[in-house]
Amino acid sequence: MILRTIEQYRPTEDEEYMNSNQLEYFRVHLMMWRSELIASSRNFIQTLKEVDIRKPDPIDQSSANTEMTVDFQTRNHQNRLLRQIDYSLSRIAEGEYGYCEITGEEIGLRRLLARPVATMCVEVQERYERLPHRSMQDLYV
Repeated sequence: MILRTIEQYRPTEDEEYMNSNQLEYFRVHLMMWRSELIASSRNFIQTLKEVDIRKPDPIDQSSANTEMTVDFQTRNHQNRLLRQIDYSLSRIAEGEYGYCEITGEEIGLRRLLARPVATMCVEVQERYERLPHRSMQDLYV
């Protein structure tokens, strides 16, 4: 049922914005994405248990450390993404998903299809990215 929903339905601009079909589409999409990230996390933890981090050769040790650093950075990114997904799922439950959390305007289907965890409309996101300290409170001014 869940896979059928994703495969057979695609939100369009012709529909009422954030109708029940669109909300369900994004909810299912976010849940599937979340499951994939959790599975990836489990694989990462399993790999950490199996990898011997001490290498006899200094060059091999350096290479292993570099790979481990990249893996941890990826894992940190995935953790942030999981938090964003959970936040988006809570916004769906509260009926706020799809609307800019600063202005209340529609985020837009094209943006949400590209970035389902988006919480700001394009104009506000651009303004936020130009801020030197990127403080959310500066957006309200």
